[in-house]
Amino acid sequence: MANELILLDTWVSPFGMRVRIALREKGIKFEYKEEDLTNKSDLLLKMNPIHKKIPVLIHNGKPVRESGIIVQYVDEVWHDKAPLLPSEPYPRAQARFWADFVDKKLFNLQIYDTGRKIWTTKGDEQKSATEEFIGYLKTLEAELGDKPYFGGEKLGYVDVTMIPFYSWFHAYEVSGNFSIESNCPKLMAWAKRCMQHESVSKTLPDPKKVYEFILQLKKRLGIE
Repeated sequence: MANELILLDTWVSPFGMRVRIALREKGIKFEYKEEDLTNKSDLLLKMNPIHKKIPVLIHNGKPVRESGIIVQYVDEVWHDKAPLLPSEPYPRAQARFWADFVDKKLFNLQIYDTGRKIWTTKGDEQKSATEEFIGYLKTLEAELGDKPYFGGEKLGYVDVTMIPFYSWFHAYEVSGNFSIESNCPKLMAWAKRCMQHESVSKTLPDPKKVYEFILQLKKRLGIE
């Protein structure tokens, strides 16, 4: 099988980071194309006409969309290289459940609700959002337990789904004046363990750069 791979993405997107980590963990070469989401390329609009968003993985001219679906696709096509999902049905279902939890409780909220409130509000509203955010992290920490990774001994699907969020932690801590490590030490130890993988460390941006991105976004939105 020919493997011409093009990834349409943008550097700060946690969703795109997932795909980059999965590809790099498996040692798969791909062409990266940075998208300006304020001026989307014709290629992006053609390859994702429904949602018009990144990431999109173009494999031999055919688009695969939505980060979770892309990561599973990559795992299925290159199943012999560093498998991410468990081979047995039940642990595979569990991994998908927790990845879905991350999407619904952290990533969606990061943009639309709780996470956004941490850097767009003040006072009681910000405090409430911070407490809710930490609560979700503690739920994930409880699931992690004493395991090195969510799936056990090796980096897997839930880790790839969750770890991009680590690059946003600093921005939330500074904005909300709280410490994730003091609340979730095991989760932070897990994040640092993941960062020892070149696939992760090469992908995640400098947290301070992410914070600068949020400051610029606040400025554009007129938020002080």
